[in-house]
Amino acid sequence: MSAVPNLPEPIHQNGTLEHDLDAVLDQALPKTKRIDSPTQAGFSTASSNNASSTGFKLHDTVIENQRPLKVIVVGAGYSGIYHGIRIPERLRNVDLTIYDKNAGVGGTWFENRYPGCACDIPSHSYQYSFNPNPNWSSMYSPAPEIQAYLASTVKKYSVDRFIKLQHEIKSCNWDANTSKWKVKVKKLDTDEEFEDTSDVLIMARGGLNHIAWPQIDGLRSFKGEIMHSAAWNQDYDFTDKRIGVIGSGSSAIQIIPSLQRLPKTQLSCFIRSRTWISPPFGQAIQDELGMDGFTFSEEQRKKFQSDPDHFHAFRMKLEEGGNEIHALTIKGTEMQKGAQKHFEENMKQRLAKKPEIYEWIKPDFAPGCRRLTPGPGFLEALVEDNVSFIRDRIARIDDEGIVTEDGKLHSIDVLVCATGFHTGAPPPFPVTGIDGVELTQHWDQRATSYLSLATDGFPNLFMMLGPNSAIGSGSLTMMIESVGDYVIKCIRKIQKENISSMVVKSSRVADFLAYSDAYFKNTVFMDECKSWYRKGDIVTGLWPGSTLHCIEALRSPRWEDFEYGYAEEVNQMAWLGNGWSTNQLEGRDLAFYLMPQFQQVPVSPLPEDNGEFKIRAWSQ
Repeated sequence: MSAVPNLPEPIHQNGTLEHDLDAVLDQALPKTKRIDSPTQAGFSTASSNNASSTGFKLHDTVIENQRPLKVIVVGAGYSGIYHGIRIPERLRNVDLTIYDKNAGVGGTWFENRYPGCACDIPSHSYQYSFNPNPNWSSMYSPAPEIQAYLASTVKKYSVDRFIKLQHEIKSCNWDANTSKWKVKVKKLDTDEEFEDTSDVLIMARGGLNHIAWPQIDGLRSFKGEIMHSAAWNQDYDFTDKRIGVIGSGSSAIQIIPSLQRLPKTQLSCFIRSRTWISPPFGQAIQDELGMDGFTFSEEQRKKFQSDPDHFHAFRMKLEEGGNEIHALTIKGTEMQKGAQKHFEENMKQRLAKKPEIYEWIKPDFAPGCRRLTPGPGFLEALVEDNVSFIRDRIARIDDEGIVTEDGKLHSIDVLVCATGFHTGAPPPFPVTGIDGVELTQHWDQRATSYLSLATDGFPNLFMMLGPNSAIGSGSLTMMIESVGDYVIKCIRKIQKENISSMVVKSSRVADFLAYSDAYFKNTVFMDECKSWYRKGDIVTGLWPGSTLHCIEALRSPRWEDFEYGYAEEVNQMAWLGNGWSTNQLEGRDLAFYLMPQFQQVPVSPLPEDNGEFKIRAWSQ
């Protein structure tokens, strides 16, 4: 028996220890001639011997067929960054560009800088599953900390090599002749405009991006300072100012207590919509950890860093807590009825100083119809002496302030519009699909989608957080990851099978809408409330089910729900290539199927199995 040759020194690649394969093969198999192409083995797909009676010739490519593709992603927030990590990890020969109009990454967490801006769900449930952060300062971390986490993730996974900041998308047009998207881009620092093209276009703009200013007569006639929660003037000094705040959504709920605490401020809060303010999410875990408020102590963060099992158990409890309350969104469930009673008692207690506010703000609809937020400090701020709670409708705005319908002028120095965003709407730039139809026209009656990620008439266009994509309970970031994985599978299919256009069938879009409408009929989201979740009597903002439901629905694509065009008229089995595999040509992993991660492992039979073995699923 011959001795095993001495292997060369290992090298580091992608963070793992590997041997230089070429050197290994040269020393271990010196007499083996590696094949660099099928033709070196005497195989020629151009040979007439390959032609069948139909004239079909094999494609001279391995079965993996990783043909070059260009992918453009619009947006560098949670969704865009995820694609910047996964696409180069899971696909080859993809030229990736991520455009973002801002000067930094993070999307809404870069744009929103108002005082008090923070995550309104536990921070440890608002992070990538594969990149947990043990150093969150608070159960509800502030916006700068979330943006810093995203920026560090970009650096950690080298996503910045794909990102082009201060690049604003001006239009996107599908060219049926070339089966490509033509994307016009403006470089904001130079005002230069240019056109880029891609095989696949991914809209990762997010749902909270397009500012919605209030539609009030005279808004621009006001002579004082005016700002939106997403267009904040950080240089403005609110000290000793009379402040008017319009809105009662999640932004207003965070802004009001922050401004109320500033020196010598006087707030006039114009709140028409009733809303539920929930107790803090994860309160039981906070109590278990002995937390004083929402801030993690230095000792707790050190424990998270030094004890991975403890940190993992903590994360598991948070995720399980978010997923187990799905019944709260279904009308008539015991959980839903119990939650409403609990919310009522909690709000009464926090508004005890001015109990009349409870009667003004308590909704007639069920908790969850509007987005739930714990609103730390919000109810407590409303009862303070420097805050006026104003229920009257706004008639108009003049140069001095806000005039309500009772004719009273509320004089202010600064107007804060916490009025949210245009959600479930097309992007603020033209997106043109088949036959020149614009997305605004396609969605003129309703924002439609298939599984929230595609719509008919727009080939090779995928959406992150598109219509019917957000969640009433559970982890939004896990939904982002699930949609992202689905889209990458679609890109892989386009690449491998020489597909030029992939577009969802109109009938499947109609089916998904019908399913969504039927699902929401029995949910709290159809109660009489004003919410960005809904347009009229149609819920367009939420996924029709739970987070776990979404993860399972997107686990395996239904390829039959799409229509395909091909780069050329070919045999539909042409993707089989020339009979070779990439591994053979590269001379590596020639027995990969024996590697542990690819094995099906028999599980020892349990007594109730009657001696039959169960097989674990293939590792992913």
